[in-house]
Amino acid sequence: MKKFFITTPIYYINDVPHIGHTCTTVTADIVGRWHRQLGEEVFFLTGTDEHGQKVAEVAEKEGLSPKDYCDKIAPRFEEAWKSLDISFDFFIRTTDPRHEKVVAEVLQKIFNSGDVYKGKYEGYYCVGCEKFVTESELVDKHCPLHPPEQTEFKSEENWFFKLSKYVPEIIKLVEDDKTNYILPAGKRAEVLAKLKAGVNDVSLSREKVSWGIPLPWDKSQTVYVWFDALLNYYSVTQFIESKSDFWPANLHLLGKEILWFHTVIWQAMLLSADLPLPLKTFTHSFYMIDGQKMSKSLGNVISPQQLIDLFGVDGSRYLIARSFPGENDGDVGMERFKEKYNADLANNLGNLVSRVCKLGEGLRIQNPSKSPFEERETFSKLIDELKLGEAMGWVFEKFIDKSNNRLNEVAPWKLEATDPKRIEVLTECVNNLRHAAFFLKPIMPETCRLVEKVLGEEIKPLEKPLFPRI
Repeated sequence: MKKFFITTPIYYINDVPHIGHTCTTVTADIVGRWHRQLGEEVFFLTGTDEHGQKVAEVAEKEGLSPKDYCDKIAPRFEEAWKSLDISFDFFIRTTDPRHEKVVAEVLQKIFNSGDVYKGKYEGYYCVGCEKFVTESELVDKHCPLHPPEQTEFKSEENWFFKLSKYVPEIIKLVEDDKTNYILPAGKRAEVLAKLKAGVNDVSLSREKVSWGIPLPWDKSQTVYVWFDALLNYYSVTQFIESKSDFWPANLHLLGKEILWFHTVIWQAMLLSADLPLPLKTFTHSFYMIDGQKMSKSLGNVISPQQLIDLFGVDGSRYLIARSFPGENDGDVGMERFKEKYNADLANNLGNLVSRVCKLGEGLRIQNPSKSPFEERETFSKLIDELKLGEAMGWVFEKFIDKSNNRLNEVAPWKLEATDPKRIEVLTECVNNLRHAAFFLKPIMPETCRLVEKVLGEEIKPLEKPLFPRI
């Protein structure tokens, strides 16, 4: 059986889940479910990133030890994903001793390869990003993604990784269309430009951050949180025996703020440790909320539960996927979501299923001669390219809009129950909806199972609307 290994980032545990995390996780789930539907063996990994200075600081403010704080927050992510019907196969936490063991082993390999040396770091560090930043990345001497007080000037002795050594090989991989692993094209161009502008070696350890994994060759320092976090994708395939043949990953799904770590530093680490590289990374853009950046201070953060409370699980999954911010930032908001939900789900898909069930109750309709599996090429290509909005647009245009138009054109409610024309149009609509359910099942699994049930061999009544109008 063909294997498919997909990952989300492991989410940093200094905060609770929001719509940004939700976007990445729902998208990964849709891709994973589609590959399962194609008959592949899928391994879908998500989890939490739990070490580093930021976690220690937040824990201290709450009067907790870092581990107790992590134990309090990690379940919030796991529960959020379960509430959204996310079909992950494993939830990894970087405080898992099995992960920590693999991190030490891989870093020792990198050390043994001669790619580590001791040096002094002096420069700016963003606590919010948990990363060292260059002056060119700063705006008014602070990280543009976080408040000014989170950007600190640091001077410490660290162990460094020879990132610069691997830049020529990474450039070669990215420029060759056969080995390029960076999607979409705009992100590929961004990474190449930065690589060609010159790359410095990076700090691999922290001198004064105790909340982390000790370096195997120098217990006085801890592993820099990013080197620890990136290794989760590989480590899980080493400590779960049944997953040992899933590496390398087929797809890392990312947000754009972690593009560089996953497309350059991660690849260089794997090259240094002589491990296979992931096959593809897809880096999506950000959600803007009503034209503004999402922030707690503005009070415009949208949580997964807020979406579920208003739109239900499948409605929330649909809205997230339909607005997926691929190449460019996407502008969303609760009012926009309401409009889209009513237009696409309540008035269109939901109303169509309701009409067909009412008009055709008791009719026995055979499956069409052509199965939806034979028509998967366009949809599958769009899913593989992470063009989720286009994929759903294709389903709606080909099967749902077409059926609504045919109903309005023929007006079967004006015809006798036995009229061949009435039976013909209802047969056409039922088979279109069966096809639509096949394609939309990775996006709205529960809804599509219900559609398949009521539009089985015999049309059954719909007990309540699929998507009550808001």
